[in-house]
Amino acid sequence: MSKTKWRSVDGIVLLNKPIGLSSNQALQRVRRLYRAAKAGHTGALDPLATGMLPLCLGEATKFSQFLLDADKRYITCIQLGKRTTTGDKEGDVLTDESVPLLADADLESILDQFRGDIEQVPPMYSALKHEGKPLYEYARKGIVIERKRRQVRISNLTLISRTADTLTLDVQCSKGTYIRTIGEDIGEALGCGAHLHSLHRVSTAGYSPDDMMSLEEFEALAQQGEDQLDAKLMSMDTAVAHLDQVELSPLLAREMVFGRRVENHTELALDSLVRLYDQGENRFLGLGVIKDHFIKPQRLINTSELANN
Repeated sequence: MSKTKWRSVDGIVLLNKPIGLSSNQALQRVRRLYRAAKAGHTGALDPLATGMLPLCLGEATKFSQFLLDADKRYITCIQLGKRTTTGDKEGDVLTDESVPLLADADLESILDQFRGDIEQVPPMYSALKHEGKPLYEYARKGIVIERKRRQVRISNLTLISRTADTLTLDVQCSKGTYIRTIGEDIGEALGCGAHLHSLHRVSTAGYSPDDMMSLEEFEALAQQGEDQLDAKLMSMDTAVAHLDQVELSPLLAREMVFGRRVENHTELALDSLVRLYDQGENRFLGLGVIKDHFIKPQRLINTSELANN
């Protein structure tokens, strides 16, 4: 088998991750299709989960943290009445209890406990690190590590449908939220226990689910040529679209890419992060930070051709 000849390719693509693959496995398959020299994902989805996994290629990896920190939206189905070792359907059943009959109003009252700012204890079956190792490695050995409660924000929690023993929920939440824990905690509030049956990430950072592609779709495009794949690359500045934009004159843009601070002609607040563009070429340069009368380079992309002009 010939060795992959990697290339420089920059941008963001939205993968609709299939069930059964880890986020890294899915990333590596797309990376090989692009032959991208550098790539990273932006917030792991468990093998059980499906849905939006933004992948950053090349210089876009410099802004992946912003997508990690962004709000996310999920559709999840919670199986009531059964607790499992892992908090999802892949674990062994620990308890099997009857599910109480609740009127819609009573159920809404319980769900209301999980709206707004809430506290969670991260699950043992998670990628959260303890002494350099993910918690799930300890869990698989039967070791329980004490975890601190953390605050997260549930900006939307809507009941889509229900059966006698399932709840399907639409959840929009802040970074670090464990939907599996929400499911288990709702089960405890109902007094019968629960576990996660399915989880689909609808969106991250406001990216549209319409822009997601499956692995099969990426593979089909690759058969047509890399130019077809490249046409699906989203600009890397979409990862920081929430930041204010500052346009620099060609002269100031050149100073910036050399790593020098430039005069600040904006009225933006001190210490604000901003997106920087070369006004002449309408080209994204990276990020700067407002410091008094200056804008200092913060995280710049490789613009060697501009620096050499």
